[in-house]
Amino acid sequence: MKWWPAVGLPLMVVLGLAVGDRSTGVDDWFNRNGWAAHPVLGRLLFFTEPLLLQLLLVGVVAVRVLKRLFGREREGALAYPSGHVTVMMTVLGVVVLVWGARRWLLLAAAVFAGLGTAGQALTYHYFTDTIGAVLLGSSLVVLAATAAKLDGCQPRCDLDHSNG
Repeated sequence: MKWWPAVGLPLMVVLGLAVGDRSTGVDDWFNRNGWAAHPVLGRLLFFTEPLLLQLLLVGVVAVRVLKRLFGREREGALAYPSGHVTVMMTVLGVVVLVWGARRWLLLAAAVFAGLGTAGQALTYHYFTDTIGAVLLGSSLVVLAATAAKLDGCQPRCDLDHSNG
């Protein structure tokens, strides 16, 4: 994959020069069939939400640092805390923050987390690797939510709760 920048970057420049400042037929199709026509598609913005991406970045860096700090291995790979479970927990936490802390969502997130944690504990990780990751991931979400002054009542990004 080291060759990819030598291909990807020139292609990006060529595409930018080719489309210039106008909309293409493909762009028009996406505009016609996108958010304006189907508002629910706006929820896809979740995957590029800056808070989510920052959390994932912090989580990945934290896991890498902590894995080296603890030095615990399983089958020749650093294991504690589980990066898989840390990322899962941060994503689930952001989902709850974005959608609001509804009972059904909390239950679904708990079941999802339990199954994901069990899957890792029964395959690639020691059980305690996954519990350490649950603690790390959930802590990162709370720290980020606190820093952003969010709580579980933000389904419409109503930071001051003025909309009810």
